[in-house]
Amino acid sequence: MKRFAFKMYLKPGMEEEYKKRHAQLWPEMKAMLEEKGVHNYSIYWDKDTNILFGYQEVHGEASSQDGDIPEINRKWWEFMAPLMEVNADNSPVTIDLPEMFHLD
Repeated sequence: MKRFAFKMYLKPGMEEEYKKRHAQLWPEMKAMLEEKGVHNYSIYWDKDTNILFGYQEVHGEASSQDGDIPEINRKWWEFMAPLMEVNADNSPVTIDLPEMFHLD
């Protein structure tokens, strides 16, 4: 199991819609994450900077942001693009955060 942390950028004023859409996460999206071995996935919001902090644990070597991207993930990116800073392919702009300390 590997732990991954990353940050993303929420557009100003989009926090309620972002929270609402994640509260209604598509079953196909949830299934895809489970198939990729993603669990213990959380996203936090820093309201002072509009930075989203993502954390996930994955059985395998790649986070949900890496590797072969299933079609359902691309549809989710398109659905979320109006709320976030995104790349040309609608994937969220993400910056990996290296682990500096861990205590079990």
